[in-house]
Amino acid sequence: MKKASILILSLFLSLTAVFSAPQSAAGAATPKNAAYLDKANSAFVPLRSLSGLDGIVTTVKNDGSIIIARGDRTLSLVRGSMSAADASGRTFNLAKPAFASGGTTYVPLSAVSGALDIALQWGKAPVSLTLTAGGDSVTLPVQSGSLIASDTPAASSAKRTFKVGGRSFTVQMVTVSLLHPAVSLNAVLAGNTVGKTEALGSIAKRSQAQAAINGTFFDAYTKDAYKAPYGYIASGGKLLKNSPGDKRTVFVYDSNLLADLVPGGEFMDRLNSGAVTGAIQAGPRLLTNGQVALNVAAEGFKDPKILTGGGARSALGLTRDHKLILLTTGGATIPQLAQIMKQAGAYQAMNLDGGASSGLYYGGKYLTEPGRLISNALVVKTR
Repeated sequence: MKKASILILSLFLSLTAVFSAPQSAAGAATPKNAAYLDKANSAFVPLRSLSGLDGIVTTVKNDGSIIIARGDRTLSLVRGSMSAADASGRTFNLAKPAFASGGTTYVPLSAVSGALDIALQWGKAPVSLTLTAGGDSVTLPVQSGSLIASDTPAASSAKRTFKVGGRSFTVQMVTVSLLHPAVSLNAVLAGNTVGKTEALGSIAKRSQAQAAINGTFFDAYTKDAYKAPYGYIASGGKLLKNSPGDKRTVFVYDSNLLADLVPGGEFMDRLNSGAVTGAIQAGPRLLTNGQVALNVAAEGFKDPKILTGGGARSALGLTRDHKLILLTTGGATIPQLAQIMKQAGAYQAMNLDGGASSGLYYGGKYLTEPGRLISNALVVKTR
């Protein structure tokens, strides 16, 4: 009987190890494809970001040597080596060597672009780098200073007070490092269905989210079961809710979490080009390049709650170093909300649905609890 018990226990422990291993492996997040500017302003790009650009083929050998080929053009490097060679065998010195960090091999941009004839275009808002070879291009977020380590916090929350025009506003804030390897975003419909409503906390919990904020406006006051959301909503590169002709601001992000705010009239072109993984439309826009930029009427708003009124507000902002700010506050007008977001450190910012819909969830609890069920949410996962 003891032998049988020992055998069963051994089998149980073996099965536990087998089933635990995949979960642990799944927890290791894939690093984002992001260009990197070190403290000396030397630029690097992830090797894998080059694959497929106009037939570019990359090879990494066990000895650390790297071969990047585009037709009859070739660049040969070795991780840690200050020299490289081209297709003719000519060797030349590098300002900085290729290196590996966090499962990603980074190669020096100047050597790659010169040897393989890759055109470069730097973007300022958001800070990005577009690589073009032949008819192909890829746009990467740019990370400056130090690479983000996977064991650093991906998100944090804070309660802060800002003064605007003699008034003090107490806000709840969540700040998310979008380039952190563990972070992912998703636009989630209530009940996974257009027209349904659900508690923000429920959406967050079933999404296994670290943070969540309410999303688009919707028909909250109809007595019908179908409560239509207003505006574009996209997830996984697919359009979940169409909104033709809608001019309001749209928050968009791609597979590397390069995020931006775009006018509604430009959204479908972005989506159709394959540059959008997810999106939520609300508005109005609050900040452009660090300055208050309100044009409420041009975005099509007519509701006094937006034009002149004050109330509970939700907003999202983007910093220049690719952080996402999620914020809620009470009693603010739209111009006051814009000033709050500027003081909070946002470089770009937009308003979300507010009033009783305003809610912010973080770390398993509400920081701001909505007064009603909501239509959709932007959720942040950190594993």
